[in-house]
Amino acid sequence: MASFAVLLRAVNVGPSLRVTSADLLGAAETAGLGSARTLLNSGNLVATPGTSGAAGPADAARLVQDRLSERLGQDVSAVGLSGAQLDRIALANPFPAAARDHPSQLQVHVPFGELDEAGIARLDLGHPGREMLATGAGVLYVHYVDGIARSKLTPKVVDKAAGAPTTARNWNTITKLRTACAALDSR
Repeated sequence: MASFAVLLRAVNVGPSLRVTSADLLGAAETAGLGSARTLLNSGNLVATPGTSGAAGPADAARLVQDRLSERLGQDVSAVGLSGAQLDRIALANPFPAAARDHPSQLQVHVPFGELDEAGIARLDLGHPGREMLATGAGVLYVHYVDGIARSKLTPKVVDKAAGAPTTARNWNTITKLRTACAALDSR
């Protein structure tokens, strides 16, 4: 069974766009996705195509995005990753020590489109902070050595360099999403 993860962008981080787990599960159900479950309360869903007709993670993300936008009356952005993509992201991780020792300080930024690797390289060379940046498997990895809260690498700065909006998840969440997709695939 081909599982996937759907990641929402910029939800539950402020008062403007609140998406509950019930909203997310309701949108998945209405879209016809199968075996849907949420992880944490920060816009993470794992599911299978079910009866939705989704041919892949991009289709599933679009279905969830549309159902949520209808349900909430606000635009909601979503991106999809297959279980296989999550495996590639894990295998391509250039910061294994950070993943092991400081997983909450290692973030994976998933772009809504193609990642501009040259833009990320320019950001890496020109940024005065101690953050470590690398690209691989179509995503941006950032090890926030001094913590995310103090970093000048804001979502706006990252998105500009990436050439597309991104949504970020820390390594703990990536690991949980990967495990949840693997569990669905083993059914």
